[in-house]
Amino acid sequence: MSDPDPSLWPIAQASAAIAAGRLSPVELVEATLARVETYDGALNSFATLASDHARAAAHRAEAEIRDGRRRGPLHGIPFATKDNYDSAGILTACQSHMRRDHVPTKSAAAIERMEQAGAILIGKCATAEFGTGGPSPGMLFPPARNPWDHQRYTGGSSTGSGAAVGAGLLRVALGSDTGGSVRGPAAFCGAVGLKPTYGLVSRRGVFPLSFSLDHCGPIARSVEDAAITLGGMAGPDPLDPASAMVDAGDYVSQLRTGLRGLRIGYLRSWPAKDPITDPEVMAALDTAAAMFQDLGAMVEEIAFEDEDIFLAVGRTILISEYYAVHQENLLRRPELYERPARERLMVGAFARASDYVDALRVRRRLALAFNNDIMARYDLVLTSSAVRPAWRLDEMPDEPMHMLGLTTYAFNVTGNPAMSLPSGFSSAGLPLSLQIIGRMFDEATVLRAGAAYEEATNWMTRRPALAKAVQAA
Repeated sequence: MSDPDPSLWPIAQASAAIAAGRLSPVELVEATLARVETYDGALNSFATLASDHARAAAHRAEAEIRDGRRRGPLHGIPFATKDNYDSAGILTACQSHMRRDHVPTKSAAAIERMEQAGAILIGKCATAEFGTGGPSPGMLFPPARNPWDHQRYTGGSSTGSGAAVGAGLLRVALGSDTGGSVRGPAAFCGAVGLKPTYGLVSRRGVFPLSFSLDHCGPIARSVEDAAITLGGMAGPDPLDPASAMVDAGDYVSQLRTGLRGLRIGYLRSWPAKDPITDPEVMAALDTAAAMFQDLGAMVEEIAFEDEDIFLAVGRTILISEYYAVHQENLLRRPELYERPARERLMVGAFARASDYVDALRVRRRLALAFNNDIMARYDLVLTSSAVRPAWRLDEMPDEPMHMLGLTTYAFNVTGNPAMSLPSGFSSAGLPLSLQIIGRMFDEATVLRAGAAYEEATNWMTRRPALAKAVQAA
């Protein structure tokens, strides 16, 4: 039976209702704003709620659809973005005092594409400062809280996007991923997080963390929601030097075609050999691998170079490029950066040019080896997206991004599409997750496999007890 609150409906269901005249974009936007206003006080998932902007866009969408000018499945659908996406007329602060008054005049390319498809931006979600580091007492906005346990971390750095979608405040929010910043929050908050192939989605207008590792992608409530959204985000952009100039594909039509005939390499060794990996993560991952086989795929365990090499390469590139972006402001106004961001930036100050060049060379070798060896033999690779459930905020590790990137960094280095989705729950009731990696520009197969697994499990039917959490806050 359908939920009476349309803000909880899958995108396809809401879209069909809008097309048939049973639901208006105005009704859907009002329901979504009401849900955010009711529950986000305890979550802090939104940095800025753009209610007036959203209502005006909803009325325009309603008029267009009424006049027979429906643009497609995203027309009238609310979405949010991480607060490092420029949004015309809406504060874009990147969680930093350095940009506390920054209101862009032009939106990021991904927002432009979503709005051209008829989607309605309702606000900007919390983030780590400039996309890195953990929570800090002096942050411009309060840090986002995990909807499954407010005393636990959301994952970073698309913190608010993960929290908002995991809480069911809306169906999709855009994030950016440099070493796992879409997949990590999705993993910790019980959502689907898709990092597309490098260059498939334009990064123009998204504040860079590491321009050669940054990817833009959706955090969504379901695999189908992610597929529909990717169709709205993806496409060539001659103004983004990293754009692959590849058109968006059809990411939806194959979702229900099953797994028969697919070859999946199970990269079990990466999480299994790490001493910090939670046994419940491995148990859920092994169960998922068996389920993929039961669903018709051929699954066999594989080995590849140690993830430590990928981590070293990715971190060297990231800290070098991160410091290059911020060097002038850091030297001029260091007090405007919070301690976690400032300390991480200072690491980049000591990176040598020769180390950066070496990392770029090794990156190329790793990417070629992975794609010419592993991905030539397998359609997909399966591994974990987080090696443990969300940790408590009062137990934050010194390098949270390092821990979050143990099994995700590699695929920013190679550029392959990678998706995190729920694989169960821990004994403490916290989301567990897995990661599916595909061939370059083959998001359709990644999504197809995720949809088959999602349909065979009931993990996505579970929601955090928001009302209870809000009352207790």
